[in-house]
Amino acid sequence: MQRDFSTDIDLYFSRVKSTLDLVSRTELNVFMVLLLEALEKGKRIYIMGNGGSAATASHFAADFNKGLSYGKERRFKFTCLNDNLPTVLAYANDVGYECVFAEQLRNFVEAGDLVIGISGSGNSPNILRAIEYARACGAVTIGLTGFDGGALKAAAEYNVNVPIHNMQVTEDIHMVFDHLFYAIFAKLLPPEK
Repeated sequence: MQRDFSTDIDLYFSRVKSTLDLVSRTELNVFMVLLLEALEKGKRIYIMGNGGSAATASHFAADFNKGLSYGKERRFKFTCLNDNLPTVLAYANDVGYECVFAEQLRNFVEAGDLVIGISGSGNSPNILRAIEYARACGAVTIGLTGFDGGALKAAAEYNVNVPIHNMQVTEDIHMVFDHLFYAIFAKLLPPEK
């Protein structure tokens, strides 16, 4: 049976393209500046998410730790808090899922570090708790959100919002941010001497 999905494809692509036009360039610029400041000051960057946002957080860490660090004069110090599955599951089982990221930050985060929480809805309790803890420690915090930004928009010092009530488009665009930063920073960062 032959089927034609071209109308659905066009609709989805149109939704992604029109949403990209609504993303604040100012918010993106601030995010990029914060990443570069962390690099220049030798600060650690912690990133986290749940579900699809966990995959995005892992991808950010891989791109920055290898792609934007190998052969470069300075190296990013990215840690993805959802990548150590035994640690996440131990905290989830023994303490509570809402604590899986904040408790890891208690071991490591220092004033001036950058903590990034990715939550499409902006309302993930474990992300919110980690951001609140990070702020209390003097870390710089930024949220990557969708929809209306949820509670994370207010909890983090900085926020980049994808203004659409659609989780898939939100997650697509969060991944675009990673590759946007990569493309710009790859040209900007000096190589090893």
